[in-house]
Amino acid sequence: MEEDIVIQISNRIKERRREKNITIQELATRANVSKGLISQIENSRTIPSLLVLIEIIKALEIDLNEFFKDIRSRTNDLPVIIKRKNEYEHFEKEHALGFHYQRIFTQSINHSTIDIVILVLEPNAVRPLVETDAFEYKYVLSGEVEYQFKDEKIILNQGDSMLFDGHIPHTPKNLGTTDASMLVIYFFEEKK
Repeated sequence: MEEDIVIQISNRIKERRREKNITIQELATRANVSKGLISQIENSRTIPSLLVLIEIIKALEIDLNEFFKDIRSRTNDLPVIIKRKNEYEHFEKEHALGFHYQRIFTQSINHSTIDIVILVLEPNAVRPLVETDAFEYKYVLSGEVEYQFKDEKIILNQGDSMLFDGHIPHTPKNLGTTDASMLVIYFFEEKK
């Protein structure tokens, strides 16, 4: 499944759940899956099996045709792809208080996907260590950010950048008293 389609499906699940004022736990209970699995699906960290996906859609009380309407691959043959600022998509991740994500670009390229995000960290933003299925590039636009890995902490200042394998458990922390912002680029490799 192409990564941009996975992101569209996970976003649609999250949007419909919120529209219906259903908590992650309630949806998990209705679909007979764990709360953690719903969270991972909504944050594009895992791809549900077809049966699980159908159970989730049924638990949201949405017609399958309606759910999948307008979900399609964005891959095209245009050499230049433009995304305007008003088209950027805001999203959240579970257990990430004070983290404000804004997806600015996602595109499948040669069977791989690049996902470009702006992350604004509030001064007291907190999140446990996480892992992703991507290489992650971080560029600090403003502020001072400490990246915590399992056994190491790295401090990045405005203009600093870093690339690492997202499978390594990690989390950022804003060291300042005002918001810090970063350009984040996820490189999802083709799964063979």
